[in-house]
Amino acid sequence: MKVLLIEDELKVAESVKAFLEDAQIIVHCAFDGATGLQMAQKSEYDVIVSDIIMPQLNGVELCKKIRNAHITTPILLLSALYQPEDKVLGLESGADDYLSKPFDLRELLARIQALVRRAHNISSVSSKLVFQDLEMDLQTLEVWRSNEKIILTPREFALLTYLVRNQGRVISKTELLEQVWNIDEQINTNVIEVYIGYIRNKVDKKFEKKLIHTHHGVGYIVKE
Repeated sequence: MKVLLIEDELKVAESVKAFLEDAQIIVHCAFDGATGLQMAQKSEYDVIVSDIIMPQLNGVELCKKIRNAHITTPILLLSALYQPEDKVLGLESGADDYLSKPFDLRELLARIQALVRRAHNISSVSSKLVFQDLEMDLQTLEVWRSNEKIILTPREFALLTYLVRNQGRVISKTELLEQVWNIDEQINTNVIEVYIGYIRNKVDKKFEKKLIHTHHGVGYIVKE
């Protein structure tokens, strides 16, 4: 496994790097957001771990630029900002997980490993999901609709997977937050609307038949 660690606090970066390397993980470090963005664009990583408050480019803007560059690597944000709205802002920027400082290094490792498992998303029952002309490969994270390949981030893929696996059932925003984002706090957020918009633009926009439907005030459903 190879991790890109973007952290401007040298002591924190050294501590995290040493701990992860003891777990047989290759760690490349950047000490500001701009350098981290360049490294993310030049090399492939299994996970990107980034602080939020950094010089040159903060973690939220870094996430946006990484996603705008169509880089789908899972991103874990680290921050001393711990309020629910801070977490939501990070997730809405394109991050896959959020860990507040100070944190336990063992929890950091567990979250990195969980992101890698989720990204690979290997199913013991079937490696593919099919609905209408939509096909999803759960091992390669590849998506096609009418034989046209669609590029999704790991979080977008996880959201679409959950919707397709529960096709024909209206799913509430609360359930999606719990099952896809692992957030069980009662917070006001439009992160679900944002990501539904992302996958609609990629999966539905070009096609006459829409698959993702809104039940206003209730949630979302995948159906014919």
